[in-house]
Amino acid sequence: MKKALVTGITGQDGSYLAELLLSKGYEVHGLVRRSSTFNTSRIDHLYQDPHHPERRFFLHFGDITDGVAISNLIRELEPEEIYNLAAQSHVKVSFEVPDYTAQVDALGTIRILEAIRASRINTRFYQASTSEMFGSTPPPQSEISAFAPRSPYAAAKLYSYWIVKNYREAYGIHATNGILFNHESPRRGETFVTRKITIGAARIKLGLQDKLYLGNMNAVRDWGYAPEYVESMWRMLQQVHSDDYVVATGIGASVRNFVEQTFSLLGLDYEQYVIYDDKYDRATEVDALIGDATKAKKILGWSATTDWKKLSQIMVEHDLKNISENYSK
Repeated sequence: MKKALVTGITGQDGSYLAELLLSKGYEVHGLVRRSSTFNTSRIDHLYQDPHHPERRFFLHFGDITDGVAISNLIRELEPEEIYNLAAQSHVKVSFEVPDYTAQVDALGTIRILEAIRASRINTRFYQASTSEMFGSTPPPQSEISAFAPRSPYAAAKLYSYWIVKNYREAYGIHATNGILFNHESPRRGETFVTRKITIGAARIKLGLQDKLYLGNMNAVRDWGYAPEYVESMWRMLQQVHSDDYVVATGIGASVRNFVEQTFSLLGLDYEQYVIYDDKYDRATEVDALIGDATKAKKILGWSATTDWKKLSQIMVEHDLKNISENYSK
């Protein structure tokens, strides 16, 4: 039975990845931060009684900023695979907490790599990189495109990208960067624009909200479906040699496109409800991110099957149903 350690397991990607690994027969260990309130809603359905004789899902308290705890856990578990999904992942928030973002998104990665190097365990490491590293570089962006980060989040992630390559080349660690473009789902955090749109549209449809306030609606993104994207993570670590891969749909759409599509699914005209508010603008904007996942398709046999229109439908139908049920109670 393979053993995997997943940081950021309580997030969108972490929860889907945990489901995938368990379905493949793995023993899955997740890192969770201690909190006085429960923060495990996305993975509560995976919970197993600690006394279950065939238990395969374990949670460990820890934090990616605590190098000693990370080293101790990796040395104790000796996992065959490590997936580093932990991050302060909100781009706009990274301008407000740049130091914390760097501590988690940049230095957190090297803490894990150092733990792997020092313990000399035979493991494969996946680093969650991001399309935001391309920043102002014109699309389409691939593995050979120039990086031009436009936020503290992107800059911190770029450090992680390069340190992964460095440890791969310097120490022979099986370490891979997955450069994932935007990927969403009904489990996406409610402060991220796609989920903010689908929840807002659903609430407006149900008469629970009058307006939806958004920032720059001209930004173009390549939106995919998160459950499909975690499959690419697993495939990367099954390769004999580690490498770097772009994961994307190859199709771009503006925030305005996503808004119009979502509201139209509910029979609404978005122009009657959506209002621009400059407080949601970033200090430096990224105009367009559209990925070229040719390499992932060729080597991993992976390609996206859910486009942004279908994604919008999946998310807004979920939110409409969820809000309706909760409001009726």
